[in-house]
Amino acid sequence: MTIHFIGAGPGAADLITVRGLALIRRCPVVLYAGSLVPGAVISEAPKDARVMDTAPLNLDEIIGEMADAHQKGLDVARVHSGDPSLYGAVAEQMRRLDSLSIGYDVTPGVPAYCAAAASLKSELTLPGVSQTVILTRTAMKSSAMPGAEDLKTLGQSGATLAVHLSAANMKNVVKDLTPLYGADCPVAVVYRASWPDEKIIRGTLADIRQKVKAAGISRTALILVGRALGGADFQDSHLYDPAESHGHRPKKI
Repeated sequence: MTIHFIGAGPGAADLITVRGLALIRRCPVVLYAGSLVPGAVISEAPKDARVMDTAPLNLDEIIGEMADAHQKGLDVARVHSGDPSLYGAVAEQMRRLDSLSIGYDVTPGVPAYCAAAASLKSELTLPGVSQTVILTRTAMKSSAMPGAEDLKTLGQSGATLAVHLSAANMKNVVKDLTPLYGADCPVAVVYRASWPDEKIIRGTLADIRQKVKAAGISRTALILVGRALGGADFQDSHLYDPAESHGHRPKKI
């Protein structure tokens, strides 16, 4: 018996991995985060499976469902949105399972920032512009940010920032990043990336807050900030440079 933590992807039902979908199709118990996991994915569960939306449950109740399945020898598909490694509250479930000696594994999913970049048709790392992507969030009603992980500190890198769970905190995002990136720095806010009702708001640090407010977006959105989003002039990579050679493309004589 195994608890399978599965990343369902960012929203589009066909962005789940082949492995993740196969597990859902064969597990007799499916526990899923109903607020963000698409119904089309859950509908792939066996017809006689125990399928439960865990949104109304607390941690003890969720672990109780897993422990009950364990006692019955039933595999569980524990389905999370995006990728389990990012803001998934998975570690606390694993810690409880470890204490109960219940086995588990993890199947990764497409994270929201990748889906957002795809919708924007943007590469987040451009030669000479940005070679680093920082995934972060801001502190509002959720857990406080650890020291030195605030936007004022992270923004000093000039890296492309993917700011999660912060659409309702645009005022502070703009305030903290404008001195570091400049008011003209490109920003994109992607609401429900890859879902049918996806919305993309493009702007700069100077006007993005007003645009997001006008669009009525205050949750379920990812904020991307950085010069790589602006189609800025950048040099071609060395990867395909005809003057460069490597193991798969020997130098022509």
